[in-house]
Amino acid sequence: MGEEEPSLSVKQPLKGFRVLSAEQYGAGPYGTMFLAQLGAEVIKIEPPKGGDTARHVGPHWLREGESLYFQSFNLNKKSLTLDLTSPEGVEILHKLVKSAHVVANNLRGDVPAKIGLDYASLKPVNPAIVCAHISAYGRDNERAKWPGYDYLMQAEAGFCSLTGEPDGPPVRFGLSMVDFMSGTQMAVGLLAALLDAQRSGEGCDVDVDLLSTAVHQTSYPAIWYMNEGDVTVRAPRGAHPSVTPSQLFKAKDGWMFVMAQTPKFWPILADRIRHSELINDPRFDTPANRLANRVELCSILDGIFGAHPVVHWLALLQGHMPIAPVYDLDQALDNPWLETIGMRETITHPDKPEMDVLCSPIKIDGKRLPNRAGPYLGADSNEILGAIGYDASQVAKLRASGVV
Repeated sequence: MGEEEPSLSVKQPLKGFRVLSAEQYGAGPYGTMFLAQLGAEVIKIEPPKGGDTARHVGPHWLREGESLYFQSFNLNKKSLTLDLTSPEGVEILHKLVKSAHVVANNLRGDVPAKIGLDYASLKPVNPAIVCAHISAYGRDNERAKWPGYDYLMQAEAGFCSLTGEPDGPPVRFGLSMVDFMSGTQMAVGLLAALLDAQRSGEGCDVDVDLLSTAVHQTSYPAIWYMNEGDVTVRAPRGAHPSVTPSQLFKAKDGWMFVMAQTPKFWPILADRIRHSELINDPRFDTPANRLANRVELCSILDGIFGAHPVVHWLALLQGHMPIAPVYDLDQALDNPWLETIGMRETITHPDKPEMDVLCSPIKIDGKRLPNRAGPYLGADSNEILGAIGYDASQVAKLRASGVV
């Protein structure tokens, strides 16, 4: 694709490491994109016919079979088309594994062992290889063959029950946060295993599954229930279950989230909204009293906040205590603060000379990591195969037979 090399002025700690990833859709590609942005050579292995399902997710397209959606999870990667179920495909995979450090996938739990992507299969080829797996429910149990996606995990892990208003139906998150967290946890696990493999010369399997990830995110409500039988339920306006005021409030012209999350912020809030009499009011003078009288306190604050627009309260409170406006997605992405901190970048794509993308939230030595556009399907196949000894005629034969 005529990609430019990342700026040499930005340190990329994973430079020199090679990751092969049989990945699709969101969770796996999200995790390996972090590795690619950190400098690893991430070779995305895709089926020759159609490639990653994400390439076909609309409604916005760069060209037929190349979606903008795909770019969300595949910046900085290379693409190799390869049929991993064919003998020739397996032979090519093994040649690549010899010089690789990680083989990752986010396939159904029973698939990696069947097609030889687990450590038992690849150890004879490269004993130091780290094999990282994301599946819906794990590879070692009766659900291994079950298909599964983010929204199902939100449902089964209790997220939907905890989200929304108390008298409303169960609600899922607006984004696929279980996918994103699973990809991130896979990256953490494989990097730890890679560090050990570099020292010991011995690789391993690293497993993350969507449901375990989702359940793990229940965190303190889980600890409360498992130890005290305390079932956390929804509170109005997204309120914190045990701290108040820490919830949504409606100003004159919109919503904002106000968080007197620790005791020190309560007097700051009351003083700066010009109602210092609330500080020592016996109904609200301690965290326990504020929680016990949440309804009454929020009624008082509703009356106060409703008298002025959001910008008025932001001017009074931002920088003094935690508060944020509730933005629609367009407002959030057009927020000038993103430019200030460098979270948006314009890069080039052959079909879109100016393509806006989000930067990695990771900074190295205070600098954002470089981005380049995600690859066309099979864009790097010739280069990758040539580097392991296949000449043009051999590649053409493999392509004609559907192997690449």
